[in-house]
Amino acid sequence: MTAGTTSIVMGTNNLSTDAIEHRQRLFDGMARSVAVKGYGSSTIADIVREASVSRRTFYEHFATKADCLIALYEAASHNALDVLQSSIDPKRNWQNQVEQAMEAYLGCLARSPILMRTLFVEILGLGAAGLAARRRVNQEIADFMLKVINAREGRSVLTADMAMAVVGGINELVLQAIEQNRVQDMKSIAATAGALVRAVAGVEPK
Repeated sequence: MTAGTTSIVMGTNNLSTDAIEHRQRLFDGMARSVAVKGYGSSTIADIVREASVSRRTFYEHFATKADCLIALYEAASHNALDVLQSSIDPKRNWQNQVEQAMEAYLGCLARSPILMRTLFVEILGLGAAGLAARRRVNQEIADFMLKVINAREGRSVLTADMAMAVVGGINELVLQAIEQNRVQDMKSIAATAGALVRAVAGVEPK
C-alpha cells in the first residue's frame, strides 16, 4: 500500500488471502492511475501496471474498469461509514454526536487524499452507474442522520428530504475543499455540517 491510499477491501469473506491482496492492489492501482490521468484516460493496462498485477488478475475480479471503480467507491465509502457509525457516543446529545460522527467520517477519507478525489470527483465520470452508486452511499448517510436525530428527539424533527439536502450540502463542501487543495480541512466542514443539521431541524444546541 502506498501513500495516499488506504486498506479498504470489504466483502471478501469468500476470497483467499492472495485474492484479497490482489483486490487491494487493484483498488490502489485504480486510485493512483485516476489521480494521475483521470478516469477517462486511465486504461486497464495503467491500472494493472500501478497495481503490479497481471491483466488476467484484473479480469478475475472485475469485468471492466468501471466495475473496478464502483467497487472501490463502495468499499471505501462503507469503510468510512463504519467509522462514522462507530464514533457515536450515546451519552452525548445528538447535536454533538452528529458533528463528532461527521468529523470521524470526513477525517477517515481525508487521510487518503488520492482516494478522496477518486470518490468525490472521478466517480461522476461513470455517468448513470456512478451516480447510482453515489446515491446509494448518500442515502445511507441520510438514513443514519434520521435514525440518530429523530430517535434522540423522540419526534420527527428531520425528514428524509431534509436529511438528503444536508448530505448534498456536505458533498459540495467536500468538493470545494478538494478543488482548493484543502482536503485536510475536514474539521471545519464537520462543524459546518453540525450547524446546518441544527438549522434544518430547527433545534437549538443543548
